[in-house]
Amino acid sequence: MVKRDDADAEILAAAIAGDRDAFAELLRRHYDRIHGLAWQLTGSRADADDIAQDVCCTLAEKLTGFRGEAKFTTWLCSITFNACRDFRRRRRAFAGFADRLAVMVGLMDAPDGRDLYDAVWIKSAIARLKPDLRDTAILVAGQQLTHGEAAAILGVAENTISWRMHEVRRRLAAGSEDRD
Repeated sequence: MVKRDDADAEILAAAIAGDRDAFAELLRRHYDRIHGLAWQLTGSRADADDIAQDVCCTLAEKLTGFRGEAKFTTWLCSITFNACRDFRRRRRAFAGFADRLAVMVGLMDAPDGRDLYDAVWIKSAIARLKPDLRDTAILVAGQQLTHGEAAAILGVAENTISWRMHEVRRRLAAGSEDRD
């Protein structure tokens, strides 16, 4: 069921029905959104390239599962957001394994806390936010989704998104006072 008020309704219906040209057009229309969100969430163009490619492949499999309960762009942001979350989990798991292995074989010293301290000072104001606040800010401010759309993607109440955005503004304002 594709919502009639969706700007992509016709092309989306054709792509769901198996029209390859329609699917290609859908990707052309939305690739920049996919890549942009991945870039905002990872902070890396190279990672965003990989994630966007994965999302495009996944979209081919998941498109027939689109039920039209949300706008297509919201659904697409949700898929991209989840792909980024999975990417970060895999990267963290691999990095932790690689670090433990390097310590075990004597290639590096065990972490002493200074590296973490230095990393916190280097990150931007958004990157310093807690993940729930950072993800919320990226979806609402970066992707310009409504609070309701962001809530659906993050699996929280719309009021929670409103509170998180208030908290983001408060923390960023407090951070700017520290720099003066």
